[in-house]
Amino acid sequence: MSFVPLHAGVARREITTTAQDRRVLDPLYVKVLLLDDGKKQLTIIAMDALAIGGIGDLSDAFLPELRARIEKELHIPAKHVLVNASHTHPPGKILRDEEEVIKSTFEAVREALQHLVPVKIGSGSGYENRITMNRNLTLKNGKHWTIRHANPCPPDDEVVGVGPIDPEIGVICIDRMDGTPLAVVYNFACHLLFADPQGSVSAMIPGVASRIIEENLGYGALALFLQGAAGDIIDVGFKDFNRPREIETYGNRLGLSVLSAIKKIQTQDANLQVISQTIRLPRRTDIPQRIEELLQEQKVLLQSLQNTSLHFRSFLPLYLKQQLNPDFPADDAYRYLQAQQIHDATPRAMDIMVGEKIAKYLRNITAMERLALIQDDIATLRKHQEINEQSGETTAAAEVMGVKVGDCALITAPIEILTEVSLNIKKASPHKSTLMAAFTNGYLHYGPPASYYDKGGYEVTECLLAPEWEKLYTETAMDVLQKLHG
Repeated sequence: MSFVPLHAGVARREITTTAQDRRVLDPLYVKVLLLDDGKKQLTIIAMDALAIGGIGDLSDAFLPELRARIEKELHIPAKHVLVNASHTHPPGKILRDEEEVIKSTFEAVREALQHLVPVKIGSGSGYENRITMNRNLTLKNGKHWTIRHANPCPPDDEVVGVGPIDPEIGVICIDRMDGTPLAVVYNFACHLLFADPQGSVSAMIPGVASRIIEENLGYGALALFLQGAAGDIIDVGFKDFNRPREIETYGNRLGLSVLSAIKKIQTQDANLQVISQTIRLPRRTDIPQRIEELLQEQKVLLQSLQNTSLHFRSFLPLYLKQQLNPDFPADDAYRYLQAQQIHDATPRAMDIMVGEKIAKYLRNITAMERLALIQDDIATLRKHQEINEQSGETTAAAEVMGVKVGDCALITAPIEILTEVSLNIKKASPHKSTLMAAFTNGYLHYGPPASYYDKGGYEVTECLLAPEWEKLYTETAMDVLQKLHG
């Protein structure tokens, strides 16, 4: 019996908001790759969107409505439709109305289905460690402090380390039988937090990268970006106030790293496997306890605030003088030498007094910065407690889809998974290459490792799930990966 080659089709539609008051740097797209082995079909949909439901422009109804229409009219099973959000973050509305986005996405799927061609597939990986970092800083006390614009960074002398990143770029190449490229799927973890100070609409880093990939490959090839485990990842210049965001630079680096990986990939005949499982993940019940702990810390910090004779205008010049010349902060050295010669201890006594006042003022500032963070954390916890209570359920449904194309496996999660969880799964996977597509087929907010829950980082604060979620999800993901391998 002769081998039937895998067939593939691609298409895309623009879904950028048409609102006249939004500044658009580059268009947002929905891109489709449809695979067909003659017995089953898989639709991979990559969207420049914040999330597939939950937050942003797309409601929780978007995915079921889109899947239902695809299944009814195109006869592709709903559970064989994978929808990934790039997690692009400009404030405000960035997409067209949901009904129009559903229509455009469906049309792209239909077009891809109508233009199937036989293909060969290959996979590999690239490497890019210059554009991202983990935003969770480890403090001396073992806690986490998350780098965000909503709060200041901690004192430098309290920071002892930063969390891990995943520099791997998972790459799948789809070529026509004559060797010309039809599509490239690339998977990388990069949190897309704001393109510029004006809050412009943009596909951001992968938008730039995909353009570079498509222009260099030619032949009408489509580049589809699948967001990875970016829950605790930011770009390295996220909090640089001395220069504009380097979206173009980061995108160029990512795009060129993908192109470098493509050169090493050989495509060949490939098989297709698809598995989908839905599990129930426990919602957290410890939020009241966490709020109470923060309220107690807040009380201690408030009590630590001391009276001070300085205000900011008097503090700053005194502090700068002390930093510029700790040995002679108040005046030139000769004035101190003269005082020493006549046995006048006043200058040194003044330095001691001023130094104590500066130290007291700095302690107050540090306490106030922590108080501001606690205030934000309490509000965030209360918000997520309300979300859980309004659900009326003690668990949340989570779809875990596994796909194997050739030697490459892909596992999904409807969660902003953190790096450590993803790295553990990829390391344990039995496959030659494993991609983690988080932000896929739904949105359940953050998924931190169970070991992070007592460390106080932002992702734990803005989390709906109990720590047990990690074990349940990891076991399911590994079960799916094993079945794909078998």
